[in-house]
Amino acid sequence: MKHLRLLIFLFLCPFVMLQAQKASLNNAYNLFYEKDFVKAKEAIDLCVQNEKMATKAQTWLYKGNIYFYLANQEYMAKQNDKSVVVQFPDAPIEAYDAFVKAKELNKNIEGYEMLSPDDALSKIYSLLLVRGVDQLIANDFNTGKATLEKAIASYEMKTPPEWPLNGELYYYYAVALENLEQKDQAVAYYEKAVRDGSTNPNVFISLIESYKKSNDRQKVKGLLDNALAKNPNDPNLLVANVDYYYWVDDTVQARQLLNNLPSSVYANADATVNVANFYIREKNYAEAEKLLRKAYRLNPQSYVVVYNLGVCTYYLFNENDIQANDLKVAGSNSQAAVYQVKADNYLDEAQKFFEEALQFEPNDLNVLNAIKQIYARKKSPKYDDVVKRINELEK
Repeated sequence: MKHLRLLIFLFLCPFVMLQAQKASLNNAYNLFYEKDFVKAKEAIDLCVQNEKMATKAQTWLYKGNIYFYLANQEYMAKQNDKSVVVQFPDAPIEAYDAFVKAKELNKNIEGYEMLSPDDALSKIYSLLLVRGVDQLIANDFNTGKATLEKAIASYEMKTPPEWPLNGELYYYYAVALENLEQKDQAVAYYEKAVRDGSTNPNVFISLIESYKKSNDRQKVKGLLDNALAKNPNDPNLLVANVDYYYWVDDTVQARQLLNNLPSSVYANADATVNVANFYIREKNYAEAEKLLRKAYRLNPQSYVVVYNLGVCTYYLFNENDIQANDLKVAGSNSQAAVYQVKADNYLDEAQKFFEEALQFEPNDLNVLNAIKQIYARKKSPKYDDVVKRINELEK
């Protein structure tokens, strides 16, 4: 009998627990009022799952407020302590959708000491921006784009917005569009970012590259001047200014600016790589190599850096190898030997950097063909394997 009673008790437990978790808007509101937003979320979720309650505007108003304040609480804690883990990262999205739903069901819905749908929807954009950026960082561009679209709708509900974002919202939305290959739309939002007061150098760099593709010199120059006025010491904009004069074939002005770049430029790996590219364009591979080695120390995990180092060291091998051969023909064997040692060292370096680049991009035919030439030159036993790999990729 004891076993039977225990069995009956165990069967009754889930029923009792379900009864205790009965959907109740009053319970959800009380927990919200007490600022226990996590428990309030659990309570309102039960209400939303209730077929009858899900038809009420009040249910969605409560959900919107609970999720809004929960998201704000979590993101404020994260802002104050980076180690905090946000438990409900999609709370801003769910809050936005809930307020929209509440307004659809009753445009005049209100709750005591709660935000109305219109008030909330015009304030939630900062939370949506944070969530959208996190989604972009995770390379979830479609979802990030959808989140940022809601943020934009919120941001544009009031003119001017309560807390100006100075173009950052439009910038990240443009980034999402670019990654989804929607280039023309991205340009429109980079332009909106500028109109919204952006000082972000990345906004200007992206627009400059776009205007260059359409060969609009006047727009590029105007944008550069605007960008440099706002960011006179930004390394990437200073480099973009040099690039502009190369682009319009004013090499005299380009070289003058290049020679007078401040030392702060070379503390930035990306800017240093771009400066090195100017020297590669000028076929000054020795200077380019020096700069790329600086960039390599700043960012050894960059494919672009190691690939360009491979290119430069290969050209330097070639220059020294030619010089060694010319000296041999002229009978200066001792001098030729010096250049030959340099050439061999550069060839070893080129091999090292191209092999490193291959670790980043295993199927890059440019890298594989460069390695093939080096292996052929050095009579490496790995030559046949590289040729086989190239043939497989070219099929």
